[in-house]
Amino acid sequence: MPTIVAFETITELYQNLTKKYENSDKTAFAYKPSGEEEYKTITWDSVKEDVTAIASYLIDQGVEKDEKVAILSENRYEWAVVDLAIQMIGAINVSLYSTLPPNQCQYILNNSEAKIFFVSTGIQLKKAVEIFDECPNVKQVIAFDEPKVKEYIEKEYVKLYDTVWTQGAKAETAQRETLKKRAKSVKPEDISTLIYTSGTTGKPKGAMLTHRNIVSNIKSAHEAITIGESDRCLSFLPLCHSFERTGGYYAMIAGGAEIYYAESVDTVARNMLEVHPTIVVSVPRLFEKIYNLVKKNVEEGSAIQQSIFNWALNVGEKYWNGKRGLISIQKPIADKLVFDKLKQRTGGNIRFFVSGGAALPAEIGTFFMAAGLNILEGYGLTETSPIMCCNRYGDEKMGTVGKVINGVTVGIQRLDDSKIVAEVSGEDYPTDITSEAGEILNRGPNTMKGYWKNEKATKEMIDDDGWLHTGDVGRFVDGRLEITDRIKHMIVNAGGKNIYPGPIEETFKTSKWVDQLVVVGENQPFMAALIVPDFEAIKTYAKQNDIQYSDIEELIEHESIVNLFSKEVRSVSRDLASHEKIRDFRLVPNEFTVETGELTPTLKVKRRVIEEKYEHLINDIFDG
Repeated sequence: MPTIVAFETITELYQNLTKKYENSDKTAFAYKPSGEEEYKTITWDSVKEDVTAIASYLIDQGVEKDEKVAILSENRYEWAVVDLAIQMIGAINVSLYSTLPPNQCQYILNNSEAKIFFVSTGIQLKKAVEIFDECPNVKQVIAFDEPKVKEYIEKEYVKLYDTVWTQGAKAETAQRETLKKRAKSVKPEDISTLIYTSGTTGKPKGAMLTHRNIVSNIKSAHEAITIGESDRCLSFLPLCHSFERTGGYYAMIAGGAEIYYAESVDTVARNMLEVHPTIVVSVPRLFEKIYNLVKKNVEEGSAIQQSIFNWALNVGEKYWNGKRGLISIQKPIADKLVFDKLKQRTGGNIRFFVSGGAALPAEIGTFFMAAGLNILEGYGLTETSPIMCCNRYGDEKMGTVGKVINGVTVGIQRLDDSKIVAEVSGEDYPTDITSEAGEILNRGPNTMKGYWKNEKATKEMIDDDGWLHTGDVGRFVDGRLEITDRIKHMIVNAGGKNIYPGPIEETFKTSKWVDQLVVVGENQPFMAALIVPDFEAIKTYAKQNDIQYSDIEELIEHESIVNLFSKEVRSVSRDLASHEKIRDFRLVPNEFTVETGELTPTLKVKRRVIEEKYEHLINDIFDG
């Protein structure tokens, strides 16, 4: 489906949307004000007023074309206003994850040479104040919220967003012609944003994404997925990540869809019931939690309830796989008895979910498809703006990330001799192609310009033929791409066998006892795992079995709990190859989180951090 307006830059996308919806009551964004129960909607006319004020202010403060403006904020309406203002004046958006510590914020601000720094809450303002003296390029810090610590706003370089907006509105008349010229000067080859890769190792690198990079991806996404004016998207993934930026923001407004901001990641379940979204863009973690919650409730139900659920699931799977006849009669009954309840918990209006950022276990994807909640899994990198492949609605294949999108070519390169064994373009799609596994390559208009001020890293990733090397291993099966794992995650055991931990870890994601699991075993005779239990599940088990304990550390060391996990690990490992089976494990008393450093902001595991942090447990496994 084509976009609702024509555009070649993000600047044009915004301008043409405001023209299309001028003097209408069309909702663009919505948010829930602090302490209030109802969402507040914002029309495109209001968006234009806000963006013009902030853009005029930035020009008035001397921000020139191609200069950088940084944003440190959770998802919220002001984030979009500032971003669109940056695009209007031809500047460059530098986005920071709200979970970053001050020292990493300092590095990105200095590396990017950002001139103005927008921050959200008092917590983020505190970081900005702490590092301001070490960031010579930053001239101003602008806070969205008025901080409780009044001494922050007494600093000469700190301004409040409302004050800035008012000043910008007053400067609008004087800056009107300059703003028009600046907007007109933005070209597709200009850099729109620097997105710093969160990285599991080393310092973050700023991927330079041009307007052409992002626009080509938006248009290809619309050719693959239908997004229209009647759609409503719930936004909660970080906007500073390319997945949400392109898929959950630009692609949505390009179709005329409304964007509602979740209050936080923790309130997504409640906000879905309030917003009634038609589209939700997420990482697999959300689907895993929903699946495991449903599975837990079923297992705690009566034998009759379990039987009805299993029957409904069987009917749903058959219906999704195209079987009709009697199944068509049974499907509405299965929905009414089982699946309609799940649909209502997601707001009742879901057309489809979009999953990306990590692999979605096939079993979980199949469950949602059987329930009539379609999940369109895709694949890409920050450096590819980000989409390379995706499943189309009605043509989903769980366990794959779908077909290559239009405008993009994906190659498979052997790991041993660097020979390209498959090359598939989205426009001319060979649906029957099957290839051997190798590194996944990307070539097309979605390929980043390079890494900011890092030519060495750019050359390491993009070769002389224009192929971007993803570092991921995969293969084509019947025209669809299957992802194996990251090359750098490969474990070589003591016997010299190459083992990818990702697929092994995925097999445990449907266990009701396991919340998180990381496979270890480099240069060792067998594979082992560090396991974060589902703490609620083991507490319930302890209560049911009269297990006494004073804290979680004591509970996970209890013989009954250890035996419970031993049985579960053996059961799940049964279908793995001999060299892949988990032979031993240790239970970890704390969840892996972004805040404690074990996960990236996009919830990818930082393996090196975990291995260092829990080195004593790993040594206990292999030296014991």
